[in-house]
Amino acid sequence: MQPYQEFLAEILIDEQTLQARIAELAAEISRDYKDENLLLICILRGGVNFLVDLMRLVSIPHQIDFMAISSYGVGARESSGSIRLTMDLVTNIRNKNVLLVEDIIDSGNTIASVLELLQTRQPKSLKVCVLLDKAERREVVVPIHYRGFEIPNRYVFGYGLDIDEFYRNLPFIGIVDLEKYVPPG
Repeated sequence: MQPYQEFLAEILIDEQTLQARIAELAAEISRDYKDENLLLICILRGGVNFLVDLMRLVSIPHQIDFMAISSYGVGARESSGSIRLTMDLVTNIRNKNVLLVEDIIDSGNTIASVLELLQTRQPKSLKVCVLLDKAERREVVVPIHYRGFEIPNRYVFGYGLDIDEFYRNLPFIGIVDLEKYVPPG
């Protein structure tokens, strides 16, 4: 496996900047949902790092649950265009305040489909918290209530985001130099 340093074009968002912004988001969420019940729903797998750090800092009592959505093939770098639910929630969200926690939104197609599905389950409220927003790639308008960072249209990895299912463990968001990256195998 190729060390990431060989294809890291630059560190887009360092660990300290990430953690500071997540703390700000958690404080804002805690204020907004004061005296309310809150359910954080994480979209697997990319959102796990963000969820864990965020939930540690949200100061109000809350629950968590997970969903898995497939819109990319394994190792694929572009969305397949078809979206399917591969793991559903355990929690009934009816009459609950739901905050969907997502790692990145680019075209908006996946998150729009998830929001449409969740809305049919009649939550009390349904909002989106995203770490990275690639607004210039947007094809579908989606409401973002809590935004970590708006980023350029570059291939990013680290802090939950993978490149060919690797490097999710890195504590920063890096930009891939695709001319230097060698896929595994």
